[in-house]
Amino acid sequence: MKFEIKNSRQVEGLKVVVYGPEGVGKSTFASKFPQPVYIDTEKSTKFLDVQVLPKPTSWTMLLEEIEDLKNNPGVAETVVIDTMDWAEALAKQHLMAKNNWNAIDASAYGTRYVALADEIGKLLNKLSELVELNYNVVLLAHSDTKKHELPDELGAFDRYVLKLEKRDASLVKEWADMILFANYKTTVITDSKTNSKKATGGQRVMYTTHKPTWDAKNRLGLPDELPFDYEQVRVSLEQAMPQVAPAQQPVQQPVQAPVQPTPSQIQPQQAPPVQQEQVPLPEEPPQQQEVQQAPPENAPAPEYTETIPAAIPQDVADLMRMSQLSTQDVMKIIYNAGFMPEGTPIENVPQDLWAHLVSKWDAALEFLNN
Repeated sequence: MKFEIKNSRQVEGLKVVVYGPEGVGKSTFASKFPQPVYIDTEKSTKFLDVQVLPKPTSWTMLLEEIEDLKNNPGVAETVVIDTMDWAEALAKQHLMAKNNWNAIDASAYGTRYVALADEIGKLLNKLSELVELNYNVVLLAHSDTKKHELPDELGAFDRYVLKLEKRDASLVKEWADMILFANYKTTVITDSKTNSKKATGGQRVMYTTHKPTWDAKNRLGLPDELPFDYEQVRVSLEQAMPQVAPAQQPVQQPVQAPVQPTPSQIQPQQAPPVQQEQVPLPEEPPQQQEVQQAPPENAPAPEYTETIPAAIPQDVADLMRMSQLSTQDVMKIIYNAGFMPEGTPIENVPQDLWAHLVSKWDAALEFLNN
């Protein structure tokens, strides 16, 4: 044949868009991706313990930071732009200053919007180059609601959309492998006596597939709705990521030297617990089984002795064991943070408060330590 036929499947970095209302936890969600570095356009990471590049003060500086990451592979595994709508504002300022425009509007048959879309296209092309270097790229954005009317249908309805100009939003959606819409799930209860309505709940959830009222997509077969927690999608995401991320390469070299007798493919994964590979136990099958049991003995879970009450959800209980927190410690966080009055029984703690505690677990630990 004149043309070679190849398998279409390629394993490279993921292109993910996460959008939703302010305060829903987008920045925290992105911080759970493998070794992230943030380009923080709106300074929303000041409460997170993450690596950040200098805040870009111009569109040119933003593009230069991405180019710098491209020229220095291995400094991170995930690049997060927080947020895309603030990055778009930098592009608008750049074009207005360059062309002496007073605003980006529809004058001259929308040529200014076309120029803006060209700039956003340049950004997405640079990000695609990072993806080819096995970086994951996560774009965070705010959501907005707009009236939407379907062709040949009567009436209109509110729809959640990316808080970007229409052309820019289309480019971002086409570029992404995955779009996750995060929101608060609210339940409206009607009083049978007074016929009044009251909103309750507020649990954070994420939607992974397209619906008439929001944009979302994924190619990993995720359920339509999940709690807005990275652990819910960790396995699916990391299976789709490259096996060898750029950030792992500089870590392997210094660790390989003292343990050269071990197989090279196993050594990078087992490099931190060096004790497992210092002794010649693999030659003796009975002792090798004891070595395999060593990680569970050293893990926090078996050393945790307290019986956690059944009223505490499983995900909170798992975090308690991992962090060696007692039930008293957790309730101290809830009382001292002002979530519930002191002395409130565990059974009376609402589920959405437990979910909030899970999403802010690192901050809760810091609050307890302080």
